[in-house]
Amino acid sequence: MKFDKSSLSYTLYVCTDSKLMTSPSVESSVEAVLKGGADIIQLREKELTSRGFYELALRVKAVTDSYGKPLIINDRADIALAAGAAGVHLGQSDLPCTAARKLLGEEAIIGVTAPSVELAKKAQADGADYIGVGAMFTTSTKSDARANTKENLAAIRAAVDIPIVIIGGIKRTNLHEFFGMGINGAAVISDIIADPDPEGAASVTKEIAERL
Repeated sequence: MKFDKSSLSYTLYVCTDSKLMTSPSVESSVEAVLKGGADIIQLREKELTSRGFYELALRVKAVTDSYGKPLIINDRADIALAAGAAGVHLGQSDLPCTAARKLLGEEAIIGVTAPSVELAKKAQADGADYIGVGAMFTTSTKSDARANTKENLAAIRAAVDIPIVIIGGIKRTNLHEFFGMGINGAAVISDIIADPDPEGAASVTKEIAERL
């Protein structure tokens, strides 16, 4: 499924983590949050084999396609290509954005983790469609991530024109801290998928995130 990148919404960007999910499967969790209003799903599974990740990506893509929403694969451009996903999100130790673009083509949605002004400018110059900035708060899903600052986030926003998605400990209770900063969306993991009612959690979070 192809997406018009010029009109793509990043408002509620939900990342998966099968160890935190309350739903019986990744697919059912993804469907629940899509029902709740998620705009983008990132398949983020750190401990699967390449085959397992690929097979899961195919199953999840069937769900996201049925809702007309993009599936982004975390880290693995090869899995994104093989599964026909909408794109990939790259960390600083992953395949460079320019190489991923050659592999996936111009229509692919490519995001890059860029926690500093320098890295954000490089990501934009390299052709990233959006950047992820974090970790805005300490988080159990990425134990090695250092907390970023709102001052640095503001400097990054001033330095680049492409969409910014904040990530790292983002919850319904702290999203208001980013109102008025020109951020395009919030990436949420545990506060939605670990909730007993992920659909309801997504719906509430989406309503708040629309005020970013």
